Amino acid sequence: MSSSLAAVVACVILGLLAVFQVALAAGAPIGRFAWGGQHDVLPQRLRVGSVVSVVLYTAFALVLLDRADVMDVMPDGVSRVGAWVLAAYFLIGVVMNGISRSRPERYTMAPVSAVLCVASTVVALG
Repeated sequence: MSSSLAAVVACVILGLLAVFQVALAAGAPIGRFAWGGQHDVLPQRLRVGSVVSVVLYTAFALVLLDRADVMDVMPDGVSRVGAWVLAAYFLIGVVMNGISRSRPERYTMAPVSAVLCVASTVVALG
């Protein structure tokens, strides 16, 4: 898989996750898939966390697209290191989601994190 294709795949997934986080922040009863799965409707502090997640997903997408030479928005060194940081972050996400007490989170978000980890690694290697 080319690094540009991997970056686009990651960005599509990040976009879908952003929509999911916006829904959580708006009070959708789907909290069992996120934040440890303890709440169907997130409390205020976790809703703020969901909004912050959307901002972070945007930054993640910019790093990956820059590293894959789809865009040029930051110094190469920043995107080079950033892509490896994201690969590690998503690997940690696989583990954390995999040990979640929430079965829906475990079975949904661990695989999503795994795909993001692989895509970020492909981009980082590119």
